[in-house]
Amino acid sequence: MERGNPTGRPIVFAHGFGCDQSMWRYVWPSFADDRRVILFDHPGAGHVSVDDFDFDRYRSLGGYARDVVDICDALELQDVDFVGHSVSGMIGLLAGIERPDLFNSLVMIGPSPRYLNDDNGYVGGFEPADIEALLDSMDSNYLGWSAQMAPVIMGNRDRPELGDELTDTFCRADPAISRHFAKVTFLSDNRGDLARLTVPSLIMQCSDDVIAPGSVGDYVHRNVPGSTLVQLNATGHCPNLSAPAETTAVIQAFLAA
Repeated sequence: MERGNPTGRPIVFAHGFGCDQSMWRYVWPSFADDRRVILFDHPGAGHVSVDDFDFDRYRSLGGYARDVVDICDALELQDVDFVGHSVSGMIGLLAGIERPDLFNSLVMIGPSPRYLNDDNGYVGGFEPADIEALLDSMDSNYLGWSAQMAPVIMGNRDRPELGDELTDTFCRADPAISRHFAKVTFLSDNRGDLARLTVPSLIMQCSDDVIAPGSVGDYVHRNVPGSTLVQLNATGHCPNLSAPAETTAVIQAFLAA
């Protein structure tokens, strides 16, 4: 979906796991006056047809990164500012490594290169048993899992309407594809890719984020050359919904610089 100024420099917004492009509705209008705004849904989310979903293509995040490159090429985009929430931060990073010529900058909101802890001191936030339980719950009762997990991911328990919205978005996704995406996401390890990014990048970190704790944001910042790290006042994992004004202001300041 395209919005904004068709002659402006393009900015692409990519949603995270369990979400769709509607998650950006409070953010993208602030860029519409002078930017060509591109919004899209990952397979299985929003209104994307899932009839021909290629499980082999999407066996890793690289398949989703190829989608980003394909979208940019199909729309003949150049000098792109890419904004990726959650797992789309790593998807954008992989796209930026594959085709650095396409991108002016990369903004990653709550990114994580690895969600699992390891024995070498890396703290991703999850143990293998946590991910196994998550996937089993998605298999046995996807709607129940959505209702339980979405408010936890959103945080901001004093604003239950935010968790309700994320629950609804989870429930709109195709369960089989969502479960596949979850497995690919939570078992991914892109730590070795961080140092390969040459595109100027911004890392935006929330407080009290159960999906990407502060130690992960620090790790990404230390390992992505020349990156900028901004600690938001926002809490939870979805500041594009819970704190859109702050989210927008930080992105705009980075792009202006």
